[in-house]
Amino acid sequence: MKQMKLTSFIYIFNLAFLVFFSGQELNAQDLKVLPAADQPELYLSKLTGKAVGVVGNQTSILTQHGNQHLVDFLVENGITVKKVFVPEHGFRGVADAGEKVDNSIDTKTGLPIISLYGNNKKPTSDQIKDLDVVIFDLQDVGVRFYTYISTMHYVMESAAEHGVKVMIFDRPNPNGNYVAGPVLKSGFESFVGMHPIPVVHGLTVGELAKMINGEKWLKSGLVADLEVIPLANWTHQTSYKLPVKPSPNLPNDLAIRLYPSTCFFEGTIVSLGRGTLFPFQVYGYPDPKFGDFTFTPVSINGMSKNPPLQDQRCYGVDLRNVSLNHQFTLEYLIDAYTKSGKGKAFFTNYFNTLAGTDEVKNMILAGKSAAEITSSWELELNNYKKLREKYLIYK
Repeated sequence: MKQMKLTSFIYIFNLAFLVFFSGQELNAQDLKVLPAADQPELYLSKLTGKAVGVVGNQTSILTQHGNQHLVDFLVENGITVKKVFVPEHGFRGVADAGEKVDNSIDTKTGLPIISLYGNNKKPTSDQIKDLDVVIFDLQDVGVRFYTYISTMHYVMESAAEHGVKVMIFDRPNPNGNYVAGPVLKSGFESFVGMHPIPVVHGLTVGELAKMINGEKWLKSGLVADLEVIPLANWTHQTSYKLPVKPSPNLPNDLAIRLYPSTCFFEGTIVSLGRGTLFPFQVYGYPDPKFGDFTFTPVSINGMSKNPPLQDQRCYGVDLRNVSLNHQFTLEYLIDAYTKSGKGKAFFTNYFNTLAGTDEVKNMILAGKSAAEITSSWELELNNYKKLREKYLIYK
């Protein structure tokens, strides 16, 4: 009888729990979101006896193992890691945007570190041909012009050319709950935009890798031997606080959420706060008409050594009170453009490359509103959303 009462109590408790949380979003702490690296039972046996290369940086950690670096964990567990490939910002993540990252030796493991930034964006034959598997484990932020996904493209391409398997160790996309922005147009491809996807693409790196393969976007239609090691307990609506900043100038969750909107200032005369402790969370220019908030960009080692408008007092707008639910907008860009009164001179030659199209700039110059510009890419965005559905791993 006592056993029956206990069983009934457990049943009722579980039922109440399910009813209470039905339809509600659970955060990362409730769900214990596990990136692929934190699930060694899914990959260690597949790597035993293989010659392994790792594409990694400071974000390639096992949060459930004391934030141990993946490379150290693999070596400790008897996996034959031959070399480490590093993207923009380097192995420890302290190189400034666009700064040269040199080949070197990891002082802890003695492994060769090969830069995949600058003149060597794609692993050469000599760098990859002695490997059986390349692991890609970088924390992306879900934005087309964030260059880690371009590095992934070139790694997949080189691996496909040399018969090397690619394992994507998936991680949450902190901007993965929506899709927005212009879709990259043919002729505007660059390292800050290689695929016909919108600014906010709504995919994890694993899902995007599947799309690159499935749509045959690698050179000559190559298809990589691809395996995605999935996340556990994560959906596109799950909130997730990144344990390590993904690059020097994305120091917190708000910077990451604002990044799709404020990064457009990289292609203008306006500062987005590089050279401050709150980059991508403010914007301004050395002219009081831009706003009441002031900041002065300075050289900061490990963040921004030579920031735009260095040592100049900038006037503008402070976005640090914006909600973490923030989504992509052109309002900040148009606000600064209007205040500048400079017309075409507001933009640099880099703007269209960043936008992946010349239409955004042209419509701003024509006096179109943010809503009018946004509506102009609605059809392409809807077509992309249908394509995206084919490659989703997490709903």
